[in-house]
Amino acid sequence: MQTPKFAHVKKPFHVELKNRINQYFASSGKEQTGGYRLFWKATFLVLALTYTYIQLVFFTPGVLVSILLCILLGLLTAAIGFNVMHDGGHGSFSNSKLVNKGAAITAEFLGASHFIWNVKHNIIHHAYTNIDGIDDDIDAKPFLRMASTQKKYKMHRYQHWYFWMFYAILHLYWSTVSDYKKYFSGKVGEMPLKKMDVADHISFWAFKLVHYSIFIIIPIVKLGFVNWLIGYSVFTVVAGFVLSIVFQLAHTVEHTEFPIPDGNTGKLEDEWAIHQLKTTANFATKNRFISWFVGGLNFQIEHHLFPKISHIHYPAISKIIKQACQEYGIVYVEYPRMHQAVFSHIAFLRQMGRA
Repeated sequence: MQTPKFAHVKKPFHVELKNRINQYFASSGKEQTGGYRLFWKATFLVLALTYTYIQLVFFTPGVLVSILLCILLGLLTAAIGFNVMHDGGHGSFSNSKLVNKGAAITAEFLGASHFIWNVKHNIIHHAYTNIDGIDDDIDAKPFLRMASTQKKYKMHRYQHWYFWMFYAILHLYWSTVSDYKKYFSGKVGEMPLKKMDVADHISFWAFKLVHYSIFIIIPIVKLGFVNWLIGYSVFTVVAGFVLSIVFQLAHTVEHTEFPIPDGNTGKLEDEWAIHQLKTTANFATKNRFISWFVGGLNFQIEHHLFPKISHIHYPAISKIIKQACQEYGIVYVEYPRMHQAVFSHIAFLRQMGRA
């Protein structure tokens, strides 16, 4: 599939948005990065995960407490992915490139390659959101059908019932299969993977060894295989499901679109910013805890339009973007509550399984 091209317009909506957002930061005197609020948040999450891990592996509490701590470990893993790794990977954690790199590298300790994530997420997903054949985030074939252009199998009729099982294994699949598939094939879906230099190859394998040592080898040595297997299963299922559902609620719901490039020219109907608004949805934006936990990814529209701005600022700039959309007659997809987005996602899966 050739790389799609976005429409060129005389007065891009994105330019108008950037002018308004730039004016907001200029008048408020705020930095576009996370600042001390994100630094202390990241510190808390990393220390909480470290403490939970040490309690589980080296102090071995009772069964019930251990299960609860494994659940907490999975939640903290997802939270660090949302808040630390994600902002760092986009360069919005700090003004320092070194600090952003350090934040992005937390992905390695949690099981994912930050190099491959950068290509898969920052370059491909953010540019070509919801375009089947390019956006790897909607490629769950053959088990799940995430777009009307994907082949439908009989089992898809029931995908709105069984989807959670595949979401639950995302973290495990990511850390044991997905990265290696992209690494050895040199591709993310049908798109080429950015060329890796010697340092990138060494980093890839070294951090994989570090991750396996922390989450597999050391716990087995300290706790035994059976205890590790039970604990790891709980941990990875919680982390995988939370990571999956948050990203899916942002793009695969009833009111988002899946644009198809022109078969001859490869051109898309809309300019880039309009494309992002049509393919992205917000949810539970009034819920402060959800916003805190998911690193502002419930403000997915703001994130896709301005990925270089830290999620700390999304609630403020969302008002500016929403106002601009109203003035220009552009649909701003938002589900006020979390459960509404979940129901819409399930309804979307049902529709894809039967349409």
